[in-house]
Amino acid sequence: MRPDHVLRSRIRLVVAAGVSISAHVAVAESLHPDPQRLGAAFYGDPPDAAHPWGVHDRNRPQPEVVSTAGAVTIPPPSDAVVLFDGKDLSGWELERPKPGKEWVIHDETMECVPGAGSIRTKEKIGDCQLHIEWAAPSLVKGEGQGRGNSGVFLMGLTEVQILDNFENSSYPDGSAGAVYGVNPPMKNALQPPGEFNSYDIVFRRPIFQDGKQVDPGYLTVFCNGVLIQDHTPLEGGGGHRKRSKPTEFPESGPLKLQNHGNAVRFRNIWYRSLPPRAVEGGTSGALEPQVTSGLRQEIAAALRGDALSLRGGDGLREFYRSLESLVYAPDASMLARSKELSTAYLAVVENTAREEREKHKKAVLEMRRCLSYMVKHGRVDADFPARRKVDALVEEMDWDPKKKQ
Repeated sequence: MRPDHVLRSRIRLVVAAGVSISAHVAVAESLHPDPQRLGAAFYGDPPDAAHPWGVHDRNRPQPEVVSTAGAVTIPPPSDAVVLFDGKDLSGWELERPKPGKEWVIHDETMECVPGAGSIRTKEKIGDCQLHIEWAAPSLVKGEGQGRGNSGVFLMGLTEVQILDNFENSSYPDGSAGAVYGVNPPMKNALQPPGEFNSYDIVFRRPIFQDGKQVDPGYLTVFCNGVLIQDHTPLEGGGGHRKRSKPTEFPESGPLKLQNHGNAVRFRNIWYRSLPPRAVEGGTSGALEPQVTSGLRQEIAAALRGDALSLRGGDGLREFYRSLESLVYAPDASMLARSKELSTAYLAVVENTAREEREKHKKAVLEMRRCLSYMVKHGRVDADFPARRKVDALVEEMDWDPKKKQ
């Protein structure tokens, strides 16, 4: 069958399956075999039930090229840990030291020296926001994976690829910004060789509990300000030619920069540690009921203690803090104290001459708003004593702003 007939047959099958034609036409149009690489299809692990592409599959569409203004240079925030500021490598060590071979610093950049091996931080890092800037050699040598190759290894395990893909293609899941061996970048936003690019990476490691994966971990990557990995799930550590599987990571590990034999340069490297996710005991997002209950009790206890420290005066500050504690957890003593304080304050207002009550208007309306909130959300009963009193006072004084609209 002629190639164009093969393409039309493929499209007919796609339509019959109810799948978008445009996506598959793009795939089909990318199939232009390189005569020098006719055996490339037999390189990485083949497609499987969950992956339509093989590992390092050259039939996968190349990332679309987009132009940018270049590296987004961001100075380290106040809570960042600076890993390289252009001055020294005291926080780094060679992965496999070799006599007479070291990475070097010049013009405030760290440069990979071919033959020196990969370099890594002495510090171990877990989930983080990482900023790093890199430049491929200005003197272009080689092609494909042999040109400006390096990599950023989070925890020494998962690689965000560095490669000179400026007018130089390679297998897509090994392109610059790829989660190597797992997912290609969405776009190719690179600068020409010799010019700096920036990666801004958000890394979340996989989480296992009782030997079972409960969170796959994720990578989000911006290259020169362009989103190229969008919360991409990890599939283990990724790797060369072999398809990786979900793997339990340690809590932290070194940041490694790969030596692939090319003099890639780096500058302005810093990171910020990220708080734990809900799945590992953090307080962001929806939590397990038992965890939520414990945290709410802690917050309520702190508010009760604060309320006790506010005793005195007209009682309003203590009232609001006591009432606020009930938002988080019921407490009979705080409920009783809230009733006592609010009733006492309103009695003072009621016994004030009418012309003098105006100075209490703001406080009374605020009390009514807060009590309405508490009733609406079931934190106090609708028959809370002060609620009836405050409504009557607002009506008597014609303070209801809604009536005047």
